[in-house]
Amino acid sequence: MNALGELVPVLEIGGTHVTSALVAMSEPTPVVVERHRAPLHAEAPAAAIVTELAAAASQIDVEESVAWGVALPGPFDYHHGIGRYEDVGKFDNLRHFDLGAALVQAILPRPSSVRFINDADAFGLGECAAGAGRPYDRAVCLTLGTGVGSAFIDHGYAVNEGPEVPPDGSAHLLRWCGVPLEEMVSRRAIRQHYRYLTGETTDVKEIAERARIGEIDAALVLNTAMRALGEGMAPWIASFGASVVIVGGSISGSWDVLERSLRMGITESHPDLDGVLLRVAELPEDAPLVGAAASVGAASGSIREHSSWSAPSL
Repeated sequence: MNALGELVPVLEIGGTHVTSALVAMSEPTPVVVERHRAPLHAEAPAAAIVTELAAAASQIDVEESVAWGVALPGPFDYHHGIGRYEDVGKFDNLRHFDLGAALVQAILPRPSSVRFINDADAFGLGECAAGAGRPYDRAVCLTLGTGVGSAFIDHGYAVNEGPEVPPDGSAHLLRWCGVPLEEMVSRRAIRQHYRYLTGETTDVKEIAERARIGEIDAALVLNTAMRALGEGMAPWIASFGASVVIVGGSISGSWDVLERSLRMGITESHPDLDGVLLRVAELPEDAPLVGAAASVGAASGSIREHSSWSAPSL
């Protein structure tokens, strides 16, 4: 045991990169003590993806066989460690592929187990363990970027089923005014709306800059997106009984021009949520790593068993 607490190795797998890290599960706040980021070719054959993941894992010096936490996007069978990707543009070659067994064989020294967790759940758990959600028992955590990710965290548990959360605990499955929520709130949707109004193609960061200096079209696009998000999420914030909503992801970098409209979308559709707190993520890079490390503690009850998978010990 390190003086900082148990050291847990993790991988965070994204569409274009993989981050390997070592997380100290110290009390009262876990800390990322080492990280390495490498490119990842998500369209590559499964064997090539595993090779890249193992190479990233090799950057972390673990002296003996230990459990690894792995955060990655869905659709994925987190319990069995098998890809469910199909026609999503990335990781299609992991469809029906036993990634858990492959990583146990490829990572050296061989892991005692590999425990998978959805990347949005990992973000939410990390923010609640060490970031903006730390003081609160129940939190709704959103990630805004290429899509809308969500996590519903109750006392350190990711809640993914039941009447108080959306199907699969996933905001991206929700609809707003008859259209998928992601058609209103995503990098692609915001850029498309701005191009429709102005004829210009630019990114969200620049649109936010233009909104700050008073450009009406830019402000309208961001206001529309955030109000849709607030209205779409409000019923679930209420049913979950969350005291705080935490927003991360690349789009949250423009929080100063997003917060007011998100608040209006929430409270105008659900006035009883006037007291809910809105917080921007404090650990945009570290939270998924901390959450992945927390998933390794599933056996001790730090995360629901159905959202992780253990490989056989070797």
